[in-house]
Amino acid sequence: MEVDLTTGNSIGSSGELSVEIFGRDTGEPLPGATVSIYNATDGSLIRTFTADEAGQIPLLRLQSPPLEYSLEPGAAQPYSQYNITVQAAGYEPLEIIDAEVFPDQLALQPILLNPLAGETPVEEEIVVPGNTLFVPSTPKVPEAEIKPVTETGEIVLSRVVIPEYVVVHDGVPSNRDAKNYYVTYRDYIKNVASSEIYATWPDAAIRANVLAIMSFTLNRVYTEWYRGKGYDFTITSSTAYDQKWSYGRTVFESISQIVDEMYTNYLSRPNVRQPILTQYCDGKNVTCPNWMSQWGSKNLADQGLRTIEILRYYYGNDMFINTAEEISGIPSSYPGELGIGSSGSKVRQLQEQLNAISRNYPAIPRVNEDGVYGPLTAESVEEFQSIFGLPITGAIDYRTWYKISQIYVGVTGIAEL
Repeated sequence: MEVDLTTGNSIGSSGELSVEIFGRDTGEPLPGATVSIYNATDGSLIRTFTADEAGQIPLLRLQSPPLEYSLEPGAAQPYSQYNITVQAAGYEPLEIIDAEVFPDQLALQPILLNPLAGETPVEEEIVVPGNTLFVPSTPKVPEAEIKPVTETGEIVLSRVVIPEYVVVHDGVPSNRDAKNYYVTYRDYIKNVASSEIYATWPDAAIRANVLAIMSFTLNRVYTEWYRGKGYDFTITSSTAYDQKWSYGRTVFESISQIVDEMYTNYLSRPNVRQPILTQYCDGKNVTCPNWMSQWGSKNLADQGLRTIEILRYYYGNDMFINTAEEISGIPSSYPGELGIGSSGSKVRQLQEQLNAISRNYPAIPRVNEDGVYGPLTAESVEEFQSIFGLPITGAIDYRTWYKISQIYVGVTGIAEL
């Protein structure tokens, strides 16, 4: 019988929990933060730690349900849940509720603390929702896996790219009160995979599901699906429309490593430019002919099928794995070259971003945000190109467009959300 070194108690099945604490304002570790771990079931305190110079606490081994609970669908919850409270000088306190621990897995719980906003601290509370295999969510509304290229506002990006960030709308598309979060692409994929499948599954099954999640996401990016409908986000957290994502949730090392290896990949069909909108369901609570079954993918991996064989079993033999190029910032459709005489919403977007950048780089002249590309806009573009080592033309080409996007993300701090 294994012994939990933090408590001295004998335990059966167990997993590990890693907690790292950073300041949201600086992105730097917060040494000296106080971290307390509680059993979510009965509220009992397990242990309190002080974060080290890296903002970390020692790896904590915690009890979990038996491994077999996560290997077959059933009534028993396959993960244990823990609450985490964090306090640090100069920052608002935070509580994570229902952080998940699977047997034989390392759970990763990064924590970003908000700086104090007033004399009285206000605790932030983050509730980690249950994995969708155990707590079923709203089934996906079916869509065509390939979007028509002839519809206005559909395929607008000139090529498939891996974005640095995606904008996640935390609700259904029509909910204007739902918050938008700016999330790195890799963190988004890790979050979704940790929300929708079990980290204990065979490697081939995890990879097949990660590829489906990435391809679905990149279809939304490439087609600018929501922006083409007038929204200001890339994708939603609603399973009825997209994939399950939850702010601040626990992710798992086994899934994280696979995403880091594969994040430039997506799924393609011959002679189709866009990533395939690879839809799927759990295969138990919801069945979905012609889509991938998540539980089915796990069973096929148990039988020894490789990742591509699992994907082709569900999506057909003409499905293959492709690779895209990374870019910085948040992709917004490149409108083609812009210069003196150009006008419209893309020029206005350019002007807004240049003005935001000029607050950090005052040599860049501010311009009127009127949507008209005049001599002052050209001068502002020339100065930007000079500062960032681009050919000085005063016109917007592909490199300049995406460099402005990258710098805009950095100086406005939207990525910190």
